[in-house]
Amino acid sequence: MSDLVRAAFHDQAQSCRALGSDLTAAICETIADKLRPDHGAVAARVLTWPGDPSSRRDSVPLRLCGALHALVLSGKAPDLAAAYGDRRADARAILDTLRGHEGFILHWLDSPPQTNEVARSAALIAAARFLSALHPLPLHALELGASAGLNLNFGRYHLLPESDTSGVILRPEWQGDLPRHPFSVADCRGVDLRPMDAVADPLRLLAYCWADQTDRLARLRAALTVAAVHPPHVDEGDAAAWLQNRLAQPNDGMTFVYHTIAWQYFPDPTQQACEAALQSAGARATPDRPLAHFGMEADGETPGAGLHLRLWDGAFREWRLGRADFHGRWIDWQPRAM
Repeated sequence: MSDLVRAAFHDQAQSCRALGSDLTAAICETIADKLRPDHGAVAARVLTWPGDPSSRRDSVPLRLCGALHALVLSGKAPDLAAAYGDRRADARAILDTLRGHEGFILHWLDSPPQTNEVARSAALIAAARFLSALHPLPLHALELGASAGLNLNFGRYHLLPESDTSGVILRPEWQGDLPRHPFSVADCRGVDLRPMDAVADPLRLLAYCWADQTDRLARLRAALTVAAVHPPHVDEGDAAAWLQNRLAQPNDGMTFVYHTIAWQYFPDPTQQACEAALQSAGARATPDRPLAHFGMEADGETPGAGLHLRLWDGAFREWRLGRADFHGRWIDWQPRAM
């Protein structure tokens, strides 16, 4: 099993480097090359992981990197913090931290990584503007796989503002025409199997932001500040049952169902039940009460994720809106009807 674990760390290193974190990539490579079973309880558990340690399932490398970053952020690992500050994956500091904080790390490893990438709201804002040009109605937003719900506040964020402003500023590298039609959000609610109260306990989200991506960390902290004033509402539960129930409740305006890099993690039965709920609600939609479904998801194509939009308003329309970096660093906005 240790060979599979080491391969998972090397694979994660490639992904981290491609997504702009050379430090996290180097940490993964160092652990893959240096960790031995006699390095303590954490090493023994990681190297004998009973399930699939890769990013396709248990994401053990990200669990461990998150635990290390949490110790840095909380001030409990000063030597490792110094190495991170110099952008170094110091093998001695890493191994000493694994041995010196076994209880904390072992507990951290029990839970899968959970992120709430705020930069993905750039695609949500663009999709909402696109829809508002077709139906200038208030949005009733429903997010599947909402995590801590920070992207439920997308209507309060700023996409490529023309003047200086405060709050959450999203400046992806943009290709294509920027949609500018204004929109309004009447209400928003999300669902997640393990919702997080990031305002009360921000460490977990911050820890899964890679340490050398300072802009990303600053954006997350700004989103947490917004959430303290406008707390997101995220229900705990299965996405399919929740969506079916929410879609059965009428509202005045457009229902906007969305998810960003979440659909792939839903089991097949959940995906099928969500699709059935959308189709059923879509059959009831009207021009005054339309239903939109937006996804920013991996689709087997490259680069990045596909941006896919469907609209039911008495008729049915569908668009490929373009592509986006998984962490929202760039968006290629090229709307095309299907």
